[in-house]
Amino acid sequence: MWGRPNRDRMEKTLGMREKMGKKRKERRGKAPVLENHIKTTRRTRRLKISSGLYIAPSFLGVMMFFILPFTVVIYYSLIDNPISANFVLLDNYSSIMGNTSFRTAVRNTFTFAAVAVPLAVVLSLLLAIVLEAKLPFRSQFRTFFLSPMMVPVASIVLIWQVLFHYNGMVNDMTALFGAGKIDWLKSDHAQVVIIVLFLWKNLGYNMILFMAALSSIPKDILEVAVLESAKPWQIFVHIKIRYLSSTLLFVTIMSLINSFKVFREIYLLTDDYPYPTVYMMQHFMNNTFSNLDYQRLSAAAIMMSIVMVVIIGILFLAENHFGRDVEG
Repeated sequence: MWGRPNRDRMEKTLGMREKMGKKRKERRGKAPVLENHIKTTRRTRRLKISSGLYIAPSFLGVMMFFILPFTVVIYYSLIDNPISANFVLLDNYSSIMGNTSFRTAVRNTFTFAAVAVPLAVVLSLLLAIVLEAKLPFRSQFRTFFLSPMMVPVASIVLIWQVLFHYNGMVNDMTALFGAGKIDWLKSDHAQVVIIVLFLWKNLGYNMILFMAALSSIPKDILEVAVLESAKPWQIFVHIKIRYLSSTLLFVTIMSLINSFKVFREIYLLTDDYPYPTVYMMQHFMNNTFSNLDYQRLSAAAIMMSIVMVVIIGILFLAENHFGRDVEG
């Protein structure tokens, strides 16, 4: 009877030893996990630091060549002149809004963009659809539309001067049918000439982008649509346009940007002060810069930047709405 407490004590001791052994095993099991976690954390920290070092030059470049200059432009738009630097807040903006040349330039620029950009997008898409089919001389047509991209701006201007000069080839051809001569670049037809020039120069690049996007549409979806007796226009509207939404957005934005860059051709064709219908925003800014009127120039730049951001934001919202079911 008196030996039972000794057995109980021994059992308790053995139980405690077993518990301690289990705890040691648990600690030993947790140790590698903890070490792996520490190693992973250190590796992640090193990756973040190395990634930051790689990104740092690009970030500094953006700061130096975009953010800081844009900040300076905002500052200039709020002062009367760089010497006295008195803040006038929105006086420069109200002054620029009342300027006749500025209003003419804005009206012409947006009229040109409103006509040229949709034409560039629609025509290039139609060309891509036509050339997607197995037509004879397809590669030759593609090369023909891409050739303007390889022509320097000076050569483009020379070609257009030969064509649309008062004594140019277009007037010579129309004279064969008894029509009178037109000074194309110094009349109300000047903006039509610039739109044709813009389309001739940009259709090829947009067409290639659309052809690449059309070739990436899954063939099985198109085959199922054909088996379900879908008409070609239904396939185009309900399938192809959905898959082309991101490309449509990109082409529209690039065409919009290029429409603002057409100043080079107009300037070389018509000089500082062209016919009123082709007096663009870049003409106004160039002439304002020549007059050293940095305050009004900065105010105009800020206003145009805001308009561009709003337009691009609307395009992104439209693309997100019409392309969400495909991307999702």
